[in-house]
Amino acid sequence: MKLYCIRHTKVDVPAGICYGQSDVGLAESYPTERIAVLQQIPSVIFDRVYSSPLSRCRTLAHDLFPEYEITYDDRLRELHFGNWELQHWDDISQTDEAKAWFDDFVQVRCPGGESFMDQIERTQSFLNDLKAKSVDQVLVVSHGGILRSLDCLLCGTEPLDAFRKKLAYGDLVQFNL
Repeated sequence: MKLYCIRHTKVDVPAGICYGQSDVGLAESYPTERIAVLQQIPSVIFDRVYSSPLSRCRTLAHDLFPEYEITYDDRLRELHFGNWELQHWDDISQTDEAKAWFDDFVQVRCPGGESFMDQIERTQSFLNDLKAKSVDQVLVVSHGGILRSLDCLLCGTEPLDAFRKKLAYGDLVQFNL
């Protein structure tokens, strides 16, 4: 099975704001970015198209694949930053909870949120369900954290190293299952 994953395009959020699972809109540059994403997509007929239910992914999935039935799956949401959602990272980083999380974001949960390992486990649950289906070509529109979780699960990248790889807004990443 080939899994094609697209990270959503830029969001309309001021720099430095933690937005995670907050449902934020897309940047004004979206029309141009959408065209750039479209140019990356191979000429493949997808058996299934999945998306995070957050509007930044829903919009992109709908605009790129209007002819497909899109399945929205909560497990494809970005990391839940809990109490830090829509707060400025400069304010968050001064707290003891943030210092503990930055020291071990893989295992330590954000206050009221989740850890990277929680996100990896959510992603594994999605993959387990996907593997049980009879599909060859699957497309997912989601978030950077999900694509990094897939990289850990499917390519063997260590969770601590997952954020060292560059992953831009609108990037398409392919995985083989």
